[in-house]
Amino acid sequence: MMTDKEKKRTGNNMNRREMLKGLSTVPVLGAFAYGTWRKRRQDHIKSHKLARELDMSMKPVEHIPYKHDGDVIRIGIIGAGGRGTYLLKAAGFVAPQTIREWKDIAEKDPRNKVYSDFLQQDDLNIRITGVCDLFDVRANKALEASANTGKEMPGGKMGTPARRYRTYQELLAADDIDAVIIATPDHWHARITMDAARAGKHVYAEKGFTRTLDEVYQVRDVVKESGIVYQLGHQGRQTESYIKAKEVVEKNLLGKISLIEVCTNRNSPNGAWVYKIDERANENTVDWLQYEEPCEVKHPWSPERFFRWRCWWDYGTGLSGDLLTHEYDAINQILGMGIPTSAAASGGVYFYKDKAHYVNEIREVPDVWNVALEYPHLDFTLLYSATLASDHKRGKTVMGHDGSMELGNTLRVFADRESTRYKEKIANGLIDPSIPIYTYIPGRKNVDSVATATEQYFASRGLLYTYRGGRRVDTSHLHIAEWITAIREGKQPSCNIDQAFEEGISAAMATMAQREHRTVYWDIDRQQVV
Repeated sequence: MMTDKEKKRTGNNMNRREMLKGLSTVPVLGAFAYGTWRKRRQDHIKSHKLARELDMSMKPVEHIPYKHDGDVIRIGIIGAGGRGTYLLKAAGFVAPQTIREWKDIAEKDPRNKVYSDFLQQDDLNIRITGVCDLFDVRANKALEASANTGKEMPGGKMGTPARRYRTYQELLAADDIDAVIIATPDHWHARITMDAARAGKHVYAEKGFTRTLDEVYQVRDVVKESGIVYQLGHQGRQTESYIKAKEVVEKNLLGKISLIEVCTNRNSPNGAWVYKIDERANENTVDWLQYEEPCEVKHPWSPERFFRWRCWWDYGTGLSGDLLTHEYDAINQILGMGIPTSAAASGGVYFYKDKAHYVNEIREVPDVWNVALEYPHLDFTLLYSATLASDHKRGKTVMGHDGSMELGNTLRVFADRESTRYKEKIANGLIDPSIPIYTYIPGRKNVDSVATATEQYFASRGLLYTYRGGRRVDTSHLHIAEWITAIREGKQPSCNIDQAFEEGISAAMATMAQREHRTVYWDIDRQQVV
């Protein structure tokens, strides 16, 4: 009897003979086709040999269906604007009109998976029992979504809508609310989070963590003292390629890391926060006085400041709290580098500075911005640069002595030409530095339709969806599901208050550096920014 090795060799020879026999009928192309087949086979063997040596897994991250253990968790949503509406969808609640629109889009474009992805989301065994938004139109839409417990509406069963609260304090005082999702502008994040924690309500809060440096410490302390489950809204924690990137670093494929470059490039008014102003908004439909309450300087009714709040320091932290934090959190979950030793920053309003883009007043926060976060104790620098007036494609790059990693919704690792680790393999031809030594493309067999430029930007960074077991899944859904699971199991989720504190300090340092025109330092012994 033949051994397994002999059988394999015989089988390979038979496959080769059969292929050559077939190619003999096309003598002109036969030699060329055989050469192509042979090269592909050699490349296949070479790549598998390299994969074994690198010890990187190609297996996708598994999808673990959500377990419906325990009682229904009752959720209050505070802030039901663009992001709040998206988080309601991620939690499983969408207004019937939106469902109808999704169905129409899916019929016209089968590649558009928004509706089918939503239907496949796990049922988290939660209910929306409270809604608080200062704009009547948004509040009413959130109430409609809260009643749509059947997902398939129209046609599914409508449940009882949530109760609307005019103030968040009234919502937090309700007995039928166990946890809250906070999706307000940044100037409300700290106050609502602390009041929710004191009321014993678990918190999922959107980034930025806080608007000011002082609030970073205050929120951290109150949340820790309360013992609630806190999750900062960085859905990138669920991105499959980031999970693989951490494996790349742990297996030392890059060698000593010395420089990391991350960025944001956009080129549209929407991407620069010059959002559409809803014509239904006025002083009768918006509680403007409550909106302005945390502001040191009060302003008269301004639809621009209400809808385009990120453009002014009174309400947000600009590129630092909104977009740098996405990139920082991605790298922090991979490298665990924490708070930088120092931050230096520069930038300004270089493009959106004329009346063509505004009604009454011009933005304050930069539309071009650069930051250097130094980590001398780790021997590397994290560079962030952004422009909201160019769509030139860039991505995250982690650079090491032996290799570099390009990271987005996909992942590629290249060997460095001067690498010590790969020197011999480069010399004998096993590695070509111009070709990735490791590539990971989540859901590579899927063809997805992403509509707008802004959606494409977030999708390219793994912030709209990722893959589990080869199936496309909304990253925000996974992030909320992780938070709900942590509540049920009495654990802390991946972007907990400790991670939020590191980000909050880092983002505040970057903002201070630019606004105060100086290098800002972190005193690790005193735990203070100086």
